[in-house]
Amino acid sequence: MKPSSEPSLHIVSFDVPYPPDYGGVIDVFYKIKALHKLGVKIILHCFDYGRGRPDELNKYCNKIYYYSRKTGWKSQLSLHPYIVTSRSNHKLLENLAADPYPILFEGLHTTAFLNHPALAGKIKIYRESNIEHQYYLHLAKATHQPLKKAFFLTEAFRLWLYQPKLKHAQVMLVVSQADADYLSRKFPQNKVIYLPSFHGNVKVNIEEGFGKYALFHGNLSVPENEAAATFITKKVFSGLEYPLIVAGKNPSAELARLIDKTPNVHLIANPDQATMEKLIREAHLHVLYTFQPTGLKLKLLHTLFQGRYCLVNKHMLAGTGLHSLCHIADTPENFRSVVLELAQKPFSREDIQKRESFFYFQYNDERSAKKLLDLL
Repeated sequence: MKPSSEPSLHIVSFDVPYPPDYGGVIDVFYKIKALHKLGVKIILHCFDYGRGRPDELNKYCNKIYYYSRKTGWKSQLSLHPYIVTSRSNHKLLENLAADPYPILFEGLHTTAFLNHPALAGKIKIYRESNIEHQYYLHLAKATHQPLKKAFFLTEAFRLWLYQPKLKHAQVMLVVSQADADYLSRKFPQNKVIYLPSFHGNVKVNIEEGFGKYALFHGNLSVPENEAAATFITKKVFSGLEYPLIVAGKNPSAELARLIDKTPNVHLIANPDQATMEKLIREAHLHVLYTFQPTGLKLKLLHTLFQGRYCLVNKHMLAGTGLHSLCHIADTPENFRSVVLELAQKPFSREDIQKRESFFYFQYNDERSAKKLLDLL
């Protein structure tokens, strides 16, 4: 379907994409805003399991459908992934089949009806956010709780079995070049396009000079983030004469105890958005660590627009093209060395201009939205 003066698009979101307060929904929400600005009439479908029905979304969508998610043990009794079967709602299928408009499936989670005959002949676009079976394997490695580990391993296997179904999407929009390379090998007959995550940042907004501390932030209830916070606290900052703040949602009691007995590390649990933005702005360096090289870590992108130095490991940068804007370390010793080096170095006007020049061409929401619009 070629763009008209008012092109229409179904967007199927795995969650309610407002507020944009974690990785996946950040991409969805700011994509909706950017497409709306270009005149696209958006029909939004989303699964509400606790985030409510915010009025903000009505500003950008012509119509919004909400569906309940089928959580619980019955959705586990399938060879299909739980994240898919729990979002298999036949009312969604009816609404998608009611007109000829293209469909954008946000994440593998939403693809239950990707190959359904009722949707034959429609343009179907799959928006990748992770190589999901790899992601769940890493979650299994990161948790020490036996039941969670069993669930993550089972889900990883089901996701691996399910992955071939993605061939029914004519187009795959992929968040990192590394993932694009992987999916191109797996699906040589499909159109695989690298389209960076939407993020909502319009300009670089960083103060020159020195900040007050190092910062690690993220959703601390996610096993991988908890493992990363543990690594940074125990292996990098323990005994180091520089302060670290760990901030994020729902930290475990185990992580809180570790931080409590580490004198130069301070925990801020469940900060609101304003507090988190202030923490990002006032930090001197941001320490980001991941155990898996898939997807794009949106907190890294946001930090590069809003915060001073970024110290990351190589997995954090896989397929992103952001290497020139970051300092890289992969061992505790290297991390400690770079922390102490950067602690003595003010963030300069030249550092800010380097990011401004880079982001003028790369990771630009408006340019990405126009690229997506050309596919409809």
